[in-house]
This record gives sequence, C-alpha cells and structure tokens, in this order.
Amino acid sequence: MKNFAKFLLFVLLVSAGISLLYDYRLKHGGLNLPSGRKPEKYTLASNPSVDPKQVPSLEALNRERRALVKSVIPSVVAVKTSKKVGIRREYGLDPFEFFFQNRRQFRSPRDETLVQNSLGSGVIVTNEGHIITNSHVVTDREGNQVDQIEVQLSDGQTKKARLVGADSEVDLAVLKIDDPSAKPLKLADSDTVQPGDFVLAIGNPFGFEETVTDGIISSKGRPNRTDFFGDLIQTNAAINPGNSGGPLINLRGEVIGINTAIASTTGGSQGIGFAIPSNTVRTALESLLKQGRIIRGYLGIQSRAIQPDETSLDTDGVTVAEVMPGSPAAQAGVQPGDVIRKFDGREVKNFTALRTFVAQTPLNKQVELDIVRAGKPVKMTTKIKEQPIDYQTSVVPPGQKQPQQRPGQPSDQEAAAGPLASIHVEELTPETARQLDLPANVQGVLVSGVDPDSGVAELQKGDVIEEINQQPVTSVADYNKIAAALDPSQPQVLSVCRHKMRSFLVLRPR
Repeated sequence: MKNFAKFLLFVLLVSAGISLLYDYRLKHGGLNLPSGRKPEKYTLASNPSVDPKQVPSLEALNRERRALVKSVIPSVVAVKTSKKVGIRREYGLDPFEFFFQNRRQFRSPRDETLVQNSLGSGVIVTNEGHIITNSHVVTDREGNQVDQIEVQLSDGQTKKARLVGADSEVDLAVLKIDDPSAKPLKLADSDTVQPGDFVLAIGNPFGFEETVTDGIISSKGRPNRTDFFGDLIQTNAAINPGNSGGPLINLRGEVIGINTAIASTTGGSQGIGFAIPSNTVRTALESLLKQGRIIRGYLGIQSRAIQPDETSLDTDGVTVAEVMPGSPAAQAGVQPGDVIRKFDGREVKNFTALRTFVAQTPLNKQVELDIVRAGKPVKMTTKIKEQPIDYQTSVVPPGQKQPQQRPGQPSDQEAAAGPLASIHVEELTPETARQLDLPANVQGVLVSGVDPDSGVAELQKGDVIEEINQQPVTSVADYNKIAAALDPSQPQVLSVCRHKMRSFLVLRPR
C-alpha cells in the first residue's frame, strides 16, 4: 500500500513538472514558434464597417427574409425511399464467407435482393398531412410504388408515408402521413406569377436538409415549346439533385411551383431551373385524392404554329393541323386549317394555353369554341371527354409528320453526322431502361460513348437523348436524321434524361 502511495506521488510530481515547463515555454515563446520569435500582438476589429442605421432597408430585408424562411421550413420534408430489387448470384468465390465463416468457399446460384435508396423533397399542402412530391421520387420506371417511403420533418421526426397516387406525365405524386400537427403551405395562383418575381427554392439537395436558395422567376409558359418544359416556370434559384419535389415559394410563403428539372451543361445547377406551376399541382392533387388518378380533358387535335406569312391572322390562336376521328373536336365540326381563338370564353394565346384549358375542364362539360375559318368567325360547341391513355397532344411543324417508334431498328452503335458526330448512340431497350432505373415515360436514344476532346464531355455514357432542339427522338434513325440537318454554327439544345433527372444540355459550336 505504501509503495502504491509513493508511486502515485511520483506521478503527480512529474505531471506538475511537465505542466510548469509547458507554461514557461508558452510564455517565453518557446512552444511551436521559430527560434527567437515571440507571439505576435493582434487586435480584432470591434466595430462593423457599416452602421446598421445607415442601411435600414437592407436590415429590414434581412429580417423579412428570415421570417419568410422560418415560416415555410416546417412544411418542407425530405422524402426517403427504398426498393428491393431481385438479382441472380452466380457460382463464384465469396471473400466474406471465405474469411469470416471459413465454411463455404463457393456459392451456388440463388436469388438475392439489392436495396435501392433514393432521396427527394416534398411539401405539406393539407391539414390532413398530404404531401406533394415528384412521381419519379416515389415510383420506379414502370410506375410501381417503391417498397418503403419515409419522410423526415424539419424537427427531425421520421414518419412512414403512404402513396395516395402518382402520375408520371406531369411528374407529380401525393403522399399521406399521420401527423395532427402538420403545417401546410397554401398553393398560390401560378397564373399571376410574372418574370422578375422574387422566389425561394427549398429542398434537400445532395441530402442536406432544409437548403434554401433564392432568385427570381425568369420565364413562364413558353409559347414555342410544346414538350414537358413548355408548361413549366423557369427560375434562376439554384436547383440541384435532391431538390426534386421541393416547393418554389413566393414572398407570401405560398407554393407557386414544385421543383422538377434543370437545364445544365454539367448536370449541376447553372441558374436554369424549372418548376411545375401550382395550378397544375392543384388540379393533379384534387384528381389524385378524388379519383386515385389524374383525369385529363381531351379535345382531339394536333396543331401547328401560325406562320409569319399568314398576315390575315393575329399571332394568337392555335392552328389545327389534324383532327382525331371520333374526338370532341371532330364531333363539333373542327377542320384542319381552323384557328381556335377562344376556348369556353377564354382567349387562347398558344397551344400550351389550349392544352392547359382542356386538361383542366371537367369531363362531359359542354364548351364553346371560337374559331376563325377562312377569315370568318365561327362558333362551335362540344363536350370534353377523358383523354385516351395512348393519346399524345403536340404541335406538328409544317411539312413534318409526327415521328413514330420504329420497331426492329438495329441496336448497333451509330454516330450522327454534323455537330453531333462525336456522340455515339444506340437504341434504348426496355431492359437497359430498367437497369438504368429511368423514368417510365422516357423515350430516346442511349449514349454509348463520346469521343475524347470533342467538347461535349458534359454528356455521359448512359444518358438518354430525348430531344434535339425540341424535336422528339424515338430511334437511332430519328437521331441521325435530325442531327444531319443541324446548323454547325448554331448552339444545339439536347433534352437529356440522366437516371431520374431531366435537364437540357447546351452544346455550343467550337
């Protein structure tokens, strides 16, 4: 016992000596300093360079921005999903069984599962706990529900969510959680949104919860686009992977859109983001809650843009290129060449506006069409029907037919001529689409390779090119034909699907 006490005393004395030596060297500049150098004297600034009273409006803006972000964050959630995918294991050496079990060195073929996880964003929009997100966040490419959906609230709570319904065409889904304290955000009237309006984009990019970026509305409702992007709201607020399904917020803390896509040359945000308008979201939400699916109105026309040489007409309106047999338009007596100027009393500015009016019209409602035929006004009435499942509305360029899927096209890799000669593509097969976990509605050609030093390194193997300069691509033959006609002195805009994110890639002439 005495020996132990002596040893303990010795340890305490040594510790005290080391401590005294450390303090001495620190005070006399001998610790971690060059030989002969003493600690530098320093004084930190104690006053700001600008008195807050000199910038009261900026201080007020800062407080208001904080209040806006604080008010909406509790309604934004992270959406986490998982799905089991069956795989087939072949005979082979399993190093983990070999080293850790040391019982079996070779495996027999057997079915196993691989769990795929994904992350997106969502926003609570009802007092009952309904959440809006993107369809591609919670479904696989066939439109089937993932095995498990969880949402993480802003306070860290995690709750299981039920998929009420989803629609891949508008890329929206409705989830439901049981949370009596749910704090919903109001869906604003997106028709009142104007370029220049201040907005916030909120979501979970790259898994970082509650990330907020700000910007303005850059554009809305492009009349010359008839694809998915033609109906969207464009913003320069940074949107990155993981923001999908998150809200675009106005100054009143209302949802004016659901973030869904970006245009980029790198796959990351470059200030060109897109959101589904809140009016489209509201229509989809109500349809999914009431019907379990989205009910779309159907008129039954294909259209072309009014040409500059048609001086007898204004630029507004939709010129009918084709009328579907048996459709509401056919029953009303609409003919190719007619120009639809009003739909049920509302002015038709362009094809996008007409498509929106029709899609939001209740089924079997009788509507009036104001048409110009051979320069004379004509009124017609018809009843809106539900859109057929396989029906695709579009604008047909003059002299061009709708591209059709060509069965039996060769899947050999091919290179296009002209500006896209350095890009090698092949047919996109259903099996490849499943392996790449692409959205259910993807159509295009698969990028199989890009020549080095080609200037298009932002395009990757495995990307799917869906459009070239707004022209749909459904086969390698389509791709080669369109690419061969491109002007090499002009930028080319490719609509690309990479995994579950759609974006634009702009290829500029070198």
